[in-house]
Amino acid sequence: MTDRQLPAPADLWASIDELWTWLDAHRAHDGEQGLLLRMLKLSEEVGEVAQAVIGATGQNPRKGITHTWDDVQGELCDVVITALVVLRTLTPQAREVFGEHLARVVARSLGGGPTGAPER
Repeated sequence: MTDRQLPAPADLWASIDELWTWLDAHRAHDGEQGLLLRMLKLSEEVGEVAQAVIGATGQNPRKGITHTWDDVQGELCDVVITALVVLRTLTPQAREVFGEHLARVVARSLGGGPTGAPER
């Protein structure tokens, strides 16, 4: 990555579709195996978050501080991007599926019952 700051894409889902198209054109494996490998990529990215947190906190005394909290933020962004690309791999309606799921989570978490507390 360069030190130059790039502007954020105007449309998240258009960018996800572009990444999905590019990955699909350059995939090494088709079908179910390709899908499963793409899902495993998500685990790899989550592991990189853990590595960055350990490095930012100096948890490994042999290595000391090896990462910054900015590194952790970047790794978390990679997790989100990878998850959205995997969702797009599962369905062309990724935007709708995600939007509907997010709405359910928000309603369940923030919608509240009679006391205003989230329903359980």
